Amino acid sequence: VYDLAPRAPLGGVTNSGWRLAYTNKPPELFKNRESERKFTDMRFSLGLEYTKAEDTEKAIEHFRNALAMDPAYSAAWRALGKALERAGQADAALAAYRDGIAAAQKKGDKQAEKEMTVFARRLSRAGTGHGR
Repeated sequence: VYDLAPRAPLGGVTNSGWRLAYTNKPPELFKNRESERKFTDMRFSLGLEYTKAEDTEKAIEHFRNALAMDPAYSAAWRALGKALERAGQADAALAAYRDGIAAAQKKGDKQAEKEMTVFARRLSRAGTGHGR
């Protein structure tokens, strides 16, 4: 369940003067796919906001939660890979990109596939000492 409150004094992610707070409701509480999709999108959006706030660990948590609900969410795979790179977790980032490439291929998302292929290639080269 999400709570949007104008300039609430409590912590949370802010965007344009609004505070976004969330609670960890298990997906089985949702009555239909539409509400589940909204929850997944909200998790992804929270990950992006935490990325902007430079809270990489929280961002990673939210991207992983979004992917647990929708493993085909190629944008979340891309964002997770980038966040893991920033956190210095190169092996995990490479695995995220590879999983994301597979998800993008299944969906026919050519742009996401190309981007993550480039990111994975750069990361692989950096890890083997060949530079970027």
